[in-house]
Formats: sequence, C-alpha cells, structure tokens
Amino acid sequence: MRTPRSSHASRSPLAAVRKFVADLVLWSCFVGGLAASTAAGTVLDGTGKNIATAAGAVVALLAGSRIAKKPRIKAFLSRPGTLWFLFLFNGGTAVAMYFTMDGVKGILAAAMMGLVSLGAAGGLIAGRRQRATEDAAAAEAEWV
Repeated sequence: MRTPRSSHASRSPLAAVRKFVADLVLWSCFVGGLAASTAAGTVLDGTGKNIATAAGAVVALLAGSRIAKKPRIKAFLSRPGTLWFLFLFNGGTAVAMYFTMDGVKGILAAAMMGLVSLGAAGGLIAGRRQRATEDAAAAEAEWV
C-alpha cells in the first residue's frame, strides 16, 4: 500500500528521476499524438493517413487526460479565469470552424470544440454553485 507524501523534499533522488522520466514520456506522448494527428496528411496518403490521424488523436487524448489529472494542472484548469478563456476561445473557434471548414470534418471539428466550450461552461456553473453554497454556510454560521 502506498502512503501519501507530505512534501516533495522527502523524495529520494531515484524517485525524483522516475517522476521526471514519467512526466517526460507523458508529455512526449501528448505532443507526439498531436503532431501525428495534424501532420499525417503531409507524409501519408489514403488509409495510412487516416490510421495515423486516428491513432495520434487517441494517444493525445489519453495522455492529455492523464496530464489534466495532475494536481497543479487541475488547479490551473479549475480557476475561473482559465474556464472563461476556455469557454470563450473554444466557443468562438467552434463557430469559426463550422463556417470555414467544409463537410464532415468541419462539422466534427466544430462539435468537438463546442464540447470543450460546454465543459468549461459546466465548470464555471459548478464553481459558482460551490461558492454560493460556501457563502450560505458561512452566513448561517455567522447567525448561530
């Protein structure tokens, strides 16, 4: 069973190297997946291009979801300013993609960016509800 670490200073040098290598591999998979999914068309044609694009997207999605669970990244992504930026930028990008890209690719790209925008909006609403609940509890405690 693993015990939680209270601070980073108590880590052994070997553990620090292992964490660094794991983070490096994770970020490399993320960047490599993005590169494969966006640049496969310049190198490959036909079925190979489609497979490389899909595989790159899956690798980037899996690595990105693991990266988003890290405490520092999670804290950054849950800040209201970050959520507003994600909501507005991805919503605007979704609208632009819908009107500028043709066919199924444009519709799918706009839908995916729209989902990211809606996810950020959900985070804004959840944060607002949480703050309202905390404020109500504090006001009630004040009167008791």
